[in-house]
Amino acid sequence: MNIKSLLLGSAAALVAVTGARAADAVVVAEPEPVEYVRVCDAYGKGFFYIPGTETCLKVSGYVRYDAKAGDDPYTGVDRETWSKGARADLRFDARSETELGTLRSYTELRFNFKNGADAETVDLNNAYITLGGFLVGQTDSNFTSWTGYLGDIISDDVIQEGNYNTNQISYTFTGGNGFSAIIALEQGSGDVSTVDLESGEAVYTVSHVIDDYTPHIVAGAKFEQGWGSISAVAGYDSVSEEFAGKLRADVKFSDTISAWVMGGYQSDWDKTVAVDDGGRAFTGNYFAPWYGDWAIWGGVAIKASDKATINAQLAYEDDGTFAAALNVGYELVPGFKITPEINYTKFDGNRGDVVEAKGGGDDALQGIIRFQRNF
Repeated sequence: MNIKSLLLGSAAALVAVTGARAADAVVVAEPEPVEYVRVCDAYGKGFFYIPGTETCLKVSGYVRYDAKAGDDPYTGVDRETWSKGARADLRFDARSETELGTLRSYTELRFNFKNGADAETVDLNNAYITLGGFLVGQTDSNFTSWTGYLGDIISDDVIQEGNYNTNQISYTFTGGNGFSAIIALEQGSGDVSTVDLESGEAVYTVSHVIDDYTPHIVAGAKFEQGWGSISAVAGYDSVSEEFAGKLRADVKFSDTISAWVMGGYQSDWDKTVAVDDGGRAFTGNYFAPWYGDWAIWGGVAIKASDKATINAQLAYEDDGTFAAALNVGYELVPGFKITPEINYTKFDGNRGDVVEAKGGGDDALQGIIRFQRNF
């Protein structure tokens, strides 16, 4: 074997070995291109496209801290120490366009910690789907939300204007001239009970949740223009078989001053279902938690500066109780607001009797300061 043959043989062997090893080599895939988050401006600020989809998502919420002193404005009981609470609120708003209109899902979770308790509540405050004008899921009763909530007051519902979370199905019609209307079927939530006026203990409890296939029914109408709005709503409680209604007017006097007034009425408020040792128990209208046939609320908001807004509210119910509140919402920096507030309640009538039975006084004075960071 000469040198030439030896070199040719060695080269062939190297090619064969190299080919075998190449067949066993791991092939690394090319990296996928990164898809950056795109801003979605179709539904306002804060929305972005979920990567790989045409669905827009907004994540928002707030962190809040409250410190309260004095009397409880709802019960008249002297706290004798600070009442403190913290909340983290988280919201997910997902929307996309379909041939039937905007498809939306909205979820809101609230995590609460109050007065040093380690095991406080986690609330599913909202969980609903909308398509066009239809809504299915859980959110506030339309009897409460349709006419608009009370003023920008912390303890705004000492005299409560309605109930809140409930499962429901609703349809909202929106016209092009500022007119809108709603019809809703609701399940209801919570209980109402009356205390024995001597022992302070509950003597009768009625559930607001429907107990057959007949739902609570809500219907409302609204007219909105640049000067403000007029709205009306009516509700039928299928458990107590009673009605309630509210009428509200909102007026914008200028860019810095606005005011509103609202009245509510319910049928047969003192319909007795039980009497025990002098403690009267009422069926309670799901839509009308105020005491008496009627109640009235009013408020004003004055923008004192770019950072400060003064809010005031008064409320009175037919049974005799009066409530007042005043605060100043001050936005220290964008997204961070500090709100000191003072509340006063003068109890009377049946509400006053219940408050007294539970150890409360005939009036209550409360001070609050709230710190809230929105995002």
